[in-house]
Amino acid sequence: MQKQLKILFIRFSSIGDIILTTPIVRCVKLQVDAQVHFLTKKKYNSLIENNKYIDKIYLLDNTKTIFSQLEKEGYDYIIDLHNNLRSNYIKFKLSVKSFSVSKNILERYLLINFGINLLNNHVVNRYFKTVNFLNIKNDNLGLDYFVKDEKKINYNYKKDYLSWCIGGTYEQKKLSINQIKDIIDKVDLPIVLLGGDNEKAYAKEIIRISKNKKITNFCGKLSINESAYLIKHSKLFLTNDTGMMHIASSLDIPIISFWGCTKPSLGFYAYKPKKSLINMESINSKRPCSRHGSNCRYKKEGCIKTIPANEILKNINLILD
Repeated sequence: MQKQLKILFIRFSSIGDIILTTPIVRCVKLQVDAQVHFLTKKKYNSLIENNKYIDKIYLLDNTKTIFSQLEKEGYDYIIDLHNNLRSNYIKFKLSVKSFSVSKNILERYLLINFGINLLNNHVVNRYFKTVNFLNIKNDNLGLDYFVKDEKKINYNYKKDYLSWCIGGTYEQKKLSINQIKDIIDKVDLPIVLLGGDNEKAYAKEIIRISKNKKITNFCGKLSINESAYLIKHSKLFLTNDTGMMHIASSLDIPIISFWGCTKPSLGFYAYKPKKSLINMESINSKRPCSRHGSNCRYKKEGCIKTIPANEILKNINLILD
C-alpha cells in the first residue's frame, strides 16, 4: 500500500495573499492522496481555520519552537508560497524537498518601470507552477473562504444594502473621502463601511459630510469573519485593492474594485469571482506606479483619487439595475 503524502504549505501573510493560496490547497487535497498542512502567522489563523481542505494548521510565533513541531511531522514536500528569508530558513532547517513560488522580480520591474508586461497571468497561476511535479491541475473553481454564521452583529443583513471596504495599506491605494461622499450621496440603499482601526476617523468624516443618513460605520469594530459575513449578504461590494476583495471573490457577490498605484496587471486582481467584477483604474497610466502602492508617480496622495465619482456611480447602477 502506497504511503500517504504529507505536504506543508507556507504562506505567512497577509489576508489577500493567504486567500489566494486556497485553490492550490484544494486541488492538492482533492487530486492526490495527501495530508495538507499549512504554516502561517497566528494573526491570520481565522482565514483558514474553517478550510475543509487543510488537515492541520501551524502558527508561527517562535521560530525555534516551530522547528521541533514541524520536524516531527516528517513531510514529503514543502510548497513555499511566500519565498522570503524566513521561509527559506525553515526549508533549510527541515531539509525537505521543497518547491517555491517565483517572485518574478525582473518581470515586475519591467512592468512598473517600462510598461512591458511579461507576467500576463494571475498570481494563482504562478502558485500552481510549484506543484507541476505532482501533475496538479487547476480546477478553476476560484477561491475558498468558509464564512461562519455571525449572530452578534448588530445589523439587519436581510435587507438590501451595499458593503464598502474603504481601507488600504497605504493612503495612495484609497479613494478619497470626497469621492466616496459624492457617490454615497446618490445611492439610495443603506451602506456599511468596512475597514480597520486606521479607517475609523475616515468613516466618521464620510458620515459627517454625507447627505445619506443610511450609513453604518463598522471600521475597527468587526473581525475578518464578521466583515465577510456582511459582505456575503450585501447586494454589491466596493473595495480598493485590499485583502477583503479576495474574500469577496469567494462569495456570491458582485464586486467593483478601484486601482491607482497598483494595477490588475500585477496579477493580484479578484480571482474568478462568483458574480460580476468591474475593475476601475485611474487613467493616468496603464502601468503600476509601484508594487505595493506606497508611492505614485502622478499624484502625491495617489492617482486612484482621479477616478471620477460619476463613473463609479454608473457602474453601481449597472450592477444593481
